[in-house]
Amino acid sequence: MPRHLAIYARTSANDQRPETQLHELRAYAERRGLPAIEYTDDGVSGRKDRRPALDRLMLACRRREVAAVVVVRLDRLARSLAHTARLGEEFAALGVELVSLRESIDTGSPMGRAMFGMAAVFAQLEVDLMRERTLAGQAAARRRGARFGRPRALDTEGRRRLLRLRAAGRSMRACATVLGVNVATVSRELRRA
Repeated sequence: MPRHLAIYARTSANDQRPETQLHELRAYAERRGLPAIEYTDDGVSGRKDRRPALDRLMLACRRREVAAVVVVRLDRLARSLAHTARLGEEFAALGVELVSLRESIDTGSPMGRAMFGMAAVFAQLEVDLMRERTLAGQAAARRRGARFGRPRALDTEGRRRLLRLRAAGRSMRACATVLGVNVATVSRELRRA
């Protein structure tokens, strides 16, 4: 069976579309003159090691059907240094080149392998800095009184009503029915009271 290029595109947000990535990847495959099979994870976080299209791509690599995996940028393939490194090692063990167009990486050469390692480190740095900024922003918002997470099922008046119902001898199940919430919510609100 002849080996082909595997072009991989990923978007993390549902409002993004992979067409821009696919356009660049198809053009590369055409220049290289190899048949290409497209693998696309649309609306899937790169932090997940398991993704439907990536899993299919890895299976094709393990079956020795793939000559090279081509991505627009390494962060489309993986968002953590550990995952990027694991993928790179597996590709190398399987004799599969990894090509990143925007970072000019082609692991078919010693210089490309070195660039892959450096790019993976910088991709991890970017993720870590983004996480640090997010946590700092959340901490500042909390200091200003912002609340995170889903809204409470019962507002202040609902909690007062719950306490009156319980004081009147109503069971937790009866309170939940009257307030239109589940028993777990009633239990949680009573623990907070």
